[in-house]
Amino acid sequence: MLVIVGYIVVALSVFGGFALAGGHLAALFQPVELLMIGGAAGGAFLVGNNSKAVKATLKALPTVFKGSKYTRALYMDIMALLYELLTKIRKEGLMSVEADVDSPESSPLFTKYPTILADHHIIEFLTDYLRLMVSGSMNAFEIENLMDNEIETHHHEGEVPVHVVAKLGDGMPAFGIVAAVMGVVHTMESVGLPPAELGILIAHALVGTFLGILLAYGFVGPLSTLLEQKLHESTKMFQCIKVTLLASINGYAPAIAVEFGRKVLFSTERPSFSELEEHVKNAKSR
Repeated sequence: MLVIVGYIVVALSVFGGFALAGGHLAALFQPVELLMIGGAAGGAFLVGNNSKAVKATLKALPTVFKGSKYTRALYMDIMALLYELLTKIRKEGLMSVEADVDSPESSPLFTKYPTILADHHIIEFLTDYLRLMVSGSMNAFEIENLMDNEIETHHHEGEVPVHVVAKLGDGMPAFGIVAAVMGVVHTMESVGLPPAELGILIAHALVGTFLGILLAYGFVGPLSTLLEQKLHESTKMFQCIKVTLLASINGYAPAIAVEFGRKVLFSTERPSFSELEEHVKNAKSR
């Protein structure tokens, strides 16, 4: 939603200011210039990226128009789920969660948290390491190293759309110059026209530079920053799970292990100790 609002603010500020200064908005409507800039950018996008990067970028772009799913409520749900799982392990042993880990969609514990169950990335990460804990063949240092490598891989994959969109935005001003040069070429070949008509052609040519810069810094470029912020949010969820499970492996009680996970969250989403405690109690009573 904020993306739409931001776009509206950019458009109103630029075009509204131009109109208030006495400019004619119709002069800025140059679909041919947009075709040149947009077409060249789209072609460069396909040339400069492999199919995996193209698919990842097209999949990531719609998410910028949605709010963040990593809310305080979601973090409280994951920590409540972790608390219940670790409590069950502490009371009944590691093998007691084997059925939950193998079939989370039918597990009484996991089904209490539908928002968590709906995110297959979180479920896969959590169940994979619970399964390794159940196997008992890896120590805390080995699991931590494996978790770090997986989180790093996730982060590198998530950075692909960020870099693609950033480079696309960086190229927009150059494509705007290309469109402007084409307009100047057209003007020069029409040098025999009256000065008034030549002025119109020059104005049309300059619109290409204007549109390239506006699209780069007002519309495309900011999307890469937003995608990067969303990537950091998704990585933080994995870090929360990682810290909590490692604390449990190192012998801490479930309540303390969950507190470790709470402490790594961003301050804007981190619940207070009492909020989390109350949420866990309510979840256990369901």
